[in-house]
Amino acid sequence: MAPDLKQKLMQLSKTTPAVGNANANSEAGIITAETVTRADGKAAVEVDNKSIPDDVPNEAAQRGVTQAEAITLTWTKGWLIAAYFVMWLLYFVNAMQNSITSNLAPFVTSDFEEHSLLPVIPIVASAMSAASYLTVAKVLNLFDRPFGLALMTAIATLGLILSATCHNITTYAAAQVFYTIGFAGIIFSVDVITADTSTLRQRGLAYAFTSSPYMISAFAGSKASEGFNEFSWRWGYGCFAIILPFVAAALWGILKFNLRKAKRNGLLHAPEPSGRTFMQSTWYYLVQFDILGVVLLSAGLVLFLLPFALAGSDPDGWKAAHIIVMLVIGLVCLIAFGIVERFVSPVPFVPWAILVSRTVLGTCLLDATYQIAYYCWNDYYTSYLQVVYFRSVSSAGYINSTFNVVSGVWLLVVGYMISYTGRFRWMLFWAVPLYMLGVGLMIYFRNPGWGLGYTIMCQIFISFGGSTMINVFQVAVLAASDHNNAAATLALLGVFGNMGGAVGSSISGAIWTHVFPAALQRLLPADALDSWQDIYDSLDVQLSYGRGDPVREAIGLAYADAQSKMLIAGTAVMALGLGFMFMVRDIKLTKEVQNKGLLF
Repeated sequence: MAPDLKQKLMQLSKTTPAVGNANANSEAGIITAETVTRADGKAAVEVDNKSIPDDVPNEAAQRGVTQAEAITLTWTKGWLIAAYFVMWLLYFVNAMQNSITSNLAPFVTSDFEEHSLLPVIPIVASAMSAASYLTVAKVLNLFDRPFGLALMTAIATLGLILSATCHNITTYAAAQVFYTIGFAGIIFSVDVITADTSTLRQRGLAYAFTSSPYMISAFAGSKASEGFNEFSWRWGYGCFAIILPFVAAALWGILKFNLRKAKRNGLLHAPEPSGRTFMQSTWYYLVQFDILGVVLLSAGLVLFLLPFALAGSDPDGWKAAHIIVMLVIGLVCLIAFGIVERFVSPVPFVPWAILVSRTVLGTCLLDATYQIAYYCWNDYYTSYLQVVYFRSVSSAGYINSTFNVVSGVWLLVVGYMISYTGRFRWMLFWAVPLYMLGVGLMIYFRNPGWGLGYTIMCQIFISFGGSTMINVFQVAVLAASDHNNAAATLALLGVFGNMGGAVGSSISGAIWTHVFPAALQRLLPADALDSWQDIYDSLDVQLSYGRGDPVREAIGLAYADAQSKMLIAGTAVMALGLGFMFMVRDIKLTKEVQNKGLLF
């Protein structure tokens, strides 16, 4: 059945351009040549990038890759600097909106009296974002980088507008999905463009530069979120609906200008007419975008992860029929996705050789583990700081942004060390244990009796270890791939990361719904016991009790109890990373030349 379906899917793709499928070198784990297979399964040809002159783009690569090489072969140093400056600005916009909206999220859900849904919305958004990465990679490769950037900007802007104008939790949740997918796609596009425009050895430094704005947003974003909360949280979303399109348009213009210049210089040739009818073209793009895979992956992730957050609020818990049905259908969809990608889809999201590469698989598993461990406890962390340590919105935001402050500077050091040594794996051997130490110590220091300084110390440990891992992840998967498959490889990393984040939020939500209400009913004074549901549902109600109030102290102890369970889960999960880091090969970055033209 599967071969027949696969043959049918290929029938309307006989005039399609080549689609890359890279073969990994078994010794080094590096892809040095790409086997380009037509979608009709005929005439596979091997194209070695090294055999193509350095002053012309690789016409055998996917269209988006060819155009990216034409841009770097055309532009001047001034355009390169301008592009990196605008990419820095896009990261800055993303960092600011993320800092502001994450601090406002508890008050938005509380406004609708749904504070306990705080982790549920990110689960759905993260699951959908995970599925979208692979689709965005297809857009960037099949069309071009500017088009993909513009599309993601439009989706993010729509989500911001919906968030600013919503009047119920349903609209807010839908808006979060749109704007989360949009911003994830924008940053992913920027990361792909960074890979297009940098050498492999300098790539860690390039990523460190573009992501450095997070240390600014740590201060400015937290203070701004407090102002928006006092005035109107809606403008926290609305202002970015105005700012984002203008900044994204600048990068779009730079890429488009140099792309047209490359065409005038003869580096790019107009594609031959496909000869397809409208219906044939529609079917062709459905096949190219692997629409069946998108549906299965999206449905599988959402249906499998949501029950972990919803079971606690259901009277029947895990025995509820709809919880069991969602888990089973979600798992079946995920298994079906794997089968479709391996045996049915004529154009799978990621070439099989890359997917089974030890370095790529090990890095992706380590990233998923890291994200699970982080989001096991982070979703309720700012609320915890406000309730237990009496921090304001801005103060809690500053503390929660310790990671952004430290990583903004430390990533530059990491990037330089990778560039200087030409190696990256050695950094994992101290970053993973340091991260585990930071999360593990927070278990001990989470009680209200300990000073806030101990918690900040743990955050610093987490920041050094976590930021190092993030930079190494990006460099590692790209070092094990080639330029033609850079977008797909980064997308695969993004899928694992977002899946990990969704799983972590699911675990956090499950622990919260099981532990926190039970702790409230156990710890609240008798005269406040009837109000436990109101306290559970609203952060504003929790903060309404003053310092020294027995109710506030009981709420703080309940938070500490829940945080303890979340941190234990995060530490236990991160222990898996000690094994995954040994799967990553020690690739020498100075031996590989992936890109052409004027590069970072």
